Amino acid sequence: MQGSVMTTFSLRPRQCNGSCLLASAASQRPCISWRRRQQKHTLQRQQMQQRSVATVHHDNLEVDDRLSKNPCNFQPSIWGDFFLRYSDPAASSKQQIWMAERADKMKEAVAKMIASSVAWDLHPRLQLIDALERLCLVHLFEDDINAALAQIKTANVTGCDLHTVALWFYLLRKHGYRVSPDIFVRFKDQDGSFFANNPVELLSLYNAAHLGTHGETILDEAIVFTRTHLETIFPSLEGSLAHEVKCALEIPLPRRVRIYESKYYISTYEKEATVHESVLQLAKLNSNIMQLHHQQELELITRWWKDLEIESKLPFARDRVVECYFWILGVYFEPCYSRGRIILTMVISIATIFDDMFDSYGTVEECELLTNCIERWDRKLADDLPECMKHALGKILDSYETMDNELAQEEKYRMPYLKNFTIDLVRGYNAEVKMREEGYIPRTVNEHLQVSLRTGACHLLACASFVGMDEIATKDSFDWVSTMPKIVKALCIILRLLDDLQTYEREQLHPHVASTIKSYMKEHNVSIEIARKKIEELKEETWKYFNGEWLNPDNAVPSSLLERIFNLTRTMEFIYNLDDNFTNCQNLRDTIHLLFVEPFPIS
Repeated sequence: MQGSVMTTFSLRPRQCNGSCLLASAASQRPCISWRRRQQKHTLQRQQMQQRSVATVHHDNLEVDDRLSKNPCNFQPSIWGDFFLRYSDPAASSKQQIWMAERADKMKEAVAKMIASSVAWDLHPRLQLIDALERLCLVHLFEDDINAALAQIKTANVTGCDLHTVALWFYLLRKHGYRVSPDIFVRFKDQDGSFFANNPVELLSLYNAAHLGTHGETILDEAIVFTRTHLETIFPSLEGSLAHEVKCALEIPLPRRVRIYESKYYISTYEKEATVHESVLQLAKLNSNIMQLHHQQELELITRWWKDLEIESKLPFARDRVVECYFWILGVYFEPCYSRGRIILTMVISIATIFDDMFDSYGTVEECELLTNCIERWDRKLADDLPECMKHALGKILDSYETMDNELAQEEKYRMPYLKNFTIDLVRGYNAEVKMREEGYIPRTVNEHLQVSLRTGACHLLACASFVGMDEIATKDSFDWVSTMPKIVKALCIILRLLDDLQTYEREQLHPHVASTIKSYMKEHNVSIEIARKKIEELKEETWKYFNGEWLNPDNAVPSSLLERIFNLTRTMEFIYNLDDNFTNCQNLRDTIHLLFVEPFPIS
């Protein structure tokens, strides 16, 4: 076995199965294309910087004036070059090999446990699957768990308690089985209340009901009932149950991002001794091994960002590449999705740059010119742009070439789809600039969404999430996502409404395109308080449409691709939970440090 176990990986996609835990153990680190080109371009970048600085300071005082301002008061990321320098001091090659070998043994033990669970009662079987999901181990046992769920689907739950029935319903719907909510009828009395004997049953029903679709009245009633009771009893709860209730009231469990919470659950299960020791040990080893993969990718993506040099050209642009990577980790965290994760991080970072240029920097004329350059995908048309925008455009187009270079010949058909979505996003940004300058407030929320559901960039991210995947992403998949299917449209609307709910007050401090809240106030002649409440209700209604499409039996798209879209939607709930955590990135500091810097001690 050559080289370090976890310091070797390829951007080529691999099958994400049980063996992906150790997929890079026996190979040496390849040269990644943008790393190969870095030294070649160093002198060229320095010369370009010197020329552009001279141009800014001597030839265009208006641009220099804008460069010195920070109209949105963006705070810098705390991470800077941290992941260019950081390496886990405990992760020697010998230690990594030991972890990999130990993880293989633990994996065999857990696989035997899953196989033997066929003889268990229903509740412990469900608890095992739920624990494997919360510990981010499902990808190691995908076939075993799918087989177990297919058996569990036919289980007779008529004699089970509410906690077991709710967990059964939650797990099956989460995996795409459209089981009937009528199983909850026997837990409901004539007054509309539910027979829930304890906080655990209330919490289980509350979480399960959030996988409801339109027309499932009993689930709507369950949400109202359980939320009211959970809010009432919450002050009296303690420990992990109090934590679970608090998190669920903020974001229900089906909408939460597994990887962001996995280390909490490892620590909690260890403290409370609620899972088998083999499962716990595998979870710790898997977490540490994945952390090393993610550190390598963060080094790569940070080098790419530095090569982009946007921070020196547009000082008010959000330097959020680590936060972008963290965001995309919620879409796919498994080591086998390395290429997809890096490409999607590049795309969301580029979307952020465009957003800041259109929203906070460019004039109407400059934004129109930049849009023309992107529509024609031609940097030669950018001569009349300010030097910093011209420079940014060139680097962005270079980055798309980098992505194209990482695709095999038979995958290159994917790039035109990605470019078309990028063009559509930029056109949307340009339309919003014109609306902002005219002071135009769309008359209805629907009219607003004709533009703004695109400017959240979620349709672009949905497409981009397929680009780096393996052969499961076919041309038919890209044709499908290009039609703005209902599940992607629901994703876009959920993001737009979440964004507007959390950024409305901040955006009133400087000229900004009107939000959906403003449009609702105009459409219905109501106060901001009522408008905010109605926008929140519209978001919940959109989640029902989303769930309906997730459970749609006619979906021809592979579930592994639909899962990317579901995960994107989950990340939106997290990023915009209680605040705009992307802009106010200090809110993410502790979670990022926990995921990417702190390993579990392994004995």
